[in-house]
Amino acid sequence: MTTLIACSHGTSDPAGRAAIHTLIDQIRMLLPGIRVAEAFVDVQDPAVDEVVDRCVGDGPVVVVPLLLSTGFHTNVDIARAVAKHPGRATATPALGPHALLAEVVHDRLAAAGLRSGDAVILAAAGSSDPAAAVDVRAMAALLSPRLGRAVTVGFAAGAGTRISDAVQAARAAGHERVAIASYVLAPGHFARVIANAGGDVVAPSLSPDLRIAEIAVERFRAGVQVLRPHVTA
Repeated sequence: MTTLIACSHGTSDPAGRAAIHTLIDQIRMLLPGIRVAEAFVDVQDPAVDEVVDRCVGDGPVVVVPLLLSTGFHTNVDIARAVAKHPGRATATPALGPHALLAEVVHDRLAAAGLRSGDAVILAAAGSSDPAAAVDVRAMAALLSPRLGRAVTVGFAAGAGTRISDAVQAARAAGHERVAIASYVLAPGHFARVIANAGGDVVAPSLSPDLRIAEIAVERFRAGVQVLRPHVTA
């Protein structure tokens, strides 16, 4: 039996938990016959290493991070969990950057009331890992041509420009309105920080959305091929 372990950050926010549960249900719907297990890197249980250890005896295990960018959790927590089982477990890249995520962000902004003259800031949680900022900038580059304007980035924590500072810079550059695109997967602490950063328009977090589940499935299938080319999924 091949197992997809959907590994998210974890949150104490009930709306955030519900959003992730819905996303995982969508993944299950797209992968009938594949076991989909849930795991976390923080806040909630079970921890990803525990789930990998439990599932790997039944067959190949592919951990798909339900995280938008590379960072400490992908490079340390998840990587360490699969490293104990070479040839039997692997981890895929994070969900972003991805063209489908750019579509989702675009649609969230449009629904929130984006106008043609608005400055746009892609607001991410942030990380101490510089790779996360690279991924967010790559995501902004995918989003920019869809919106027909420049997209700057801001972070709620970690290295890089704070979201509120990015908002002030946009206003200083002459923009009357600033739209913030929440580049977080689900409601929770970072979504609240983004909502309170001073934007005139704040698009909500991204999940649940079937397109995000499709990215997770794409990552899973690529992981299966890396791990066991003869395993079909």
